[in-house]
Amino acid sequence: MTSRKLVRRRITQSLDLPLSALLNRLFSARGIVSPEELDHSLANLLAPDGLKGMTAAVSVLEQALVGRQNILIVGDFDADGATSCALMVAGFTALGATRVDYLVPDRFRFGYGLTPEIVDASREFEPAVIVTVDNGISSIEGVARANSLGIQVVITDHHLSGEVLPDAAAIVNPNQPGCTFESKALAGVGVAFYVLMALRSRLRDAGWFAGPEPNLAELLDLVALGTIADVVPMDRNNRILVSEGLRRIRAGRARPGINALIALTNNDTKNITSTSLAFGIAPRLNAAGRLENMSLGIECLLAEAAPAQLLATRLNDLNEERKSIELDMKIQAEQYVEKFANASDSRVGVSLYHPDWHQGVVGIVASRIKDKIHRPVIAFARAGDQELKGSGRSIPGLHIRDALDTIAARNPGLLIKFGGHAMAAGLSIAPADFDRFSELFDVEAARWLGADELEQTLVSDGEIEAEISLRVVREVLDAAPWGQGFPEPLFDGEFEVLDQRIVGQRHLKLKLRPCASQQVLEAIAFNHDRLLDERTIRLAYRLDINHYRGRESVQLIIECADLK
Repeated sequence: MTSRKLVRRRITQSLDLPLSALLNRLFSARGIVSPEELDHSLANLLAPDGLKGMTAAVSVLEQALVGRQNILIVGDFDADGATSCALMVAGFTALGATRVDYLVPDRFRFGYGLTPEIVDASREFEPAVIVTVDNGISSIEGVARANSLGIQVVITDHHLSGEVLPDAAAIVNPNQPGCTFESKALAGVGVAFYVLMALRSRLRDAGWFAGPEPNLAELLDLVALGTIADVVPMDRNNRILVSEGLRRIRAGRARPGINALIALTNNDTKNITSTSLAFGIAPRLNAAGRLENMSLGIECLLAEAAPAQLLATRLNDLNEERKSIELDMKIQAEQYVEKFANASDSRVGVSLYHPDWHQGVVGIVASRIKDKIHRPVIAFARAGDQELKGSGRSIPGLHIRDALDTIAARNPGLLIKFGGHAMAAGLSIAPADFDRFSELFDVEAARWLGADELEQTLVSDGEIEAEISLRVVREVLDAAPWGQGFPEPLFDGEFEVLDQRIVGQRHLKLKLRPCASQQVLEAIAFNHDRLLDERTIRLAYRLDINHYRGRESVQLIIECADLK
């Protein structure tokens, strides 16, 4: 098993903001240099006109609204895609579209994106315009098919593009070549929200609104959920979007579907955080796309209160089923982990496959194994007799989508299709090519990653010297939307283990006392099913609030405790 080295986060400049000493320390360590950077009001959002292709997109969409044309949203089967789709349906409807439908590819029949088959399936909706959300930048054949049928395509996406772009009527994507938009970190739902903002501005100038214009801020709960779920970098622009979305949720102004999902997690909407959305709501929404069809999740996000509760309950049931499937797959995958731990395998890039694995859950398994062995991992499942579908997760230092691009360029025909981000990607290969691909991925990963990158490092914000009270925990959790690139605080300290037990068959529950105080704290190490041998231990942890039978208490989430 790879070693875990704990290092303290460097503070490059001392701050003197009107905040506690702890928050000044945390923000300074994350590069904040002025109070203005913590002003998350919507007035500080980057302007939509900075996005390449926006003018063309708005022109097509304005024509569709004025001409009372049918608009079809083609989404994706993850939480970012679902929130993007729901946002566009609600947004276009509010802006006055005559008819807005949506279509989400069934991952088990069609796979990802705007394929020619999906375009053909869309014909029953008789669309004049197809708008993709969270997909489309690689849909060359699908756009060509739409063009042949006289359907205009507006692509809204955030994934990296290939060398050739689709021949769409418009492409809005901050990561397309030639786009100078300052924030490259927008999620698909963020791009969709920007398109709606720009379209509203155009319609306002044209005198379209007979009465008050729609308040698009009402959709920011969707933007916050999709942005957090897609684990995109939390730059300032995304922090603004997420902060405003969280503010609406806490104020009780979220969509009924989001409120229904929150209720199933036993969280209070008044205290919702980016972390609770990431680990409580996003997995339940994603479960629909993993096991059935993401239309269920989209309907939940669009529904009124009573049906939303029923749909949220169904999503919760699917998530429990997903957990069961994942557990069986994880046990099989960890047989490889044991071999890796025994140093009998020195691969850098790891490819895993089992004929019984579920293609909707391989991404989670890849993520879990990546966390254990600190290597980029791609897990594959069978998708019919002629195809394996893989989902990959990477570690810092390897841009997994670019690595796949290199493999594809050097080995024409090996990858049937692929796409993704720096830290996550999807691909398809022929079953007979698995061993060959595994070797090539290992070689390519080794080209990217050296010894320093392969040593797992936990970056800590140091010790909390004061009492860890509920007030301190809330202060930290509510201080900002934490996420990739603006990481949630991780602390370390030495603790005495007062009590420990296994709960839920796979989690370690502890009672701890900081060695420097007499405070007694509850803690939990998720997915760790062995008791600790040590009575005194240095551990790295995050702060959390445990809600149980109407009572709140401080809880430490253990990230590392020298666990073997």
